[in-house]
Amino acid sequence: MTTRTSPHDKTIADWLAEPEERRLELIDGDLIEKAAPDLLHSAGQFGLVGILRPAFHRRGGGGFPGGWWIHGEVDIVLNENGYRPDLLGWRRDRVPVLPTERPVTLRPDWICEVLSQSNAPNDKIRKLRRYHQAGVPHYWIIDPISATLNVYRLEAPGYLNILTAERHERVRAEPFEALEFRVGLLFGDDPDDPPAA
Repeated sequence: MTTRTSPHDKTIADWLAEPEERRLELIDGDLIEKAAPDLLHSAGQFGLVGILRPAFHRRGGGGFPGGWWIHGEVDIVLNENGYRPDLLGWRRDRVPVLPTERPVTLRPDWICEVLSQSNAPNDKIRKLRRYHQAGVPHYWIIDPISATLNVYRLEAPGYLNILTAERHERVRAEPFEALEFRVGLLFGDDPDDPPAA
């Protein structure tokens, strides 16, 4: 019989045994509850979905770059940790058939987290380190409080911050640089309004 010596030694089996509605992640043996999304979080998540999914979640052609599967709130396992990223995507040239198991064990090519005040350290420190160790090529962090977008690219020693953009800026952000967008759309700005100066 195996006995646990610490509350910090939860396993993937423990994580999967929890009810899905608890919105838990397993990081370094700790079961961590994701923050309940508020309107700022929702604006970031759905704002980015509205920007990226029409252009990239398709095979491509017809004036659209395509080439991606883009989804949100999917349970994934990377290096014995269990996550439910706000958004994630796989390149179709690497993953021609969308994975459908739960949890998905195929490493994403891109992950985006939208910060919540209560969980910001997990997204900015623990997940950043673990996603890097798992080899996730691109990691984005949307911060609704500071109204910024941070884009990270995988490099051997750690993630390289290749872009920090504020609400008023227009960007082409890896790995979706084929599309330019206004960062303020991630924070509830109306696409019909002119951009702030």
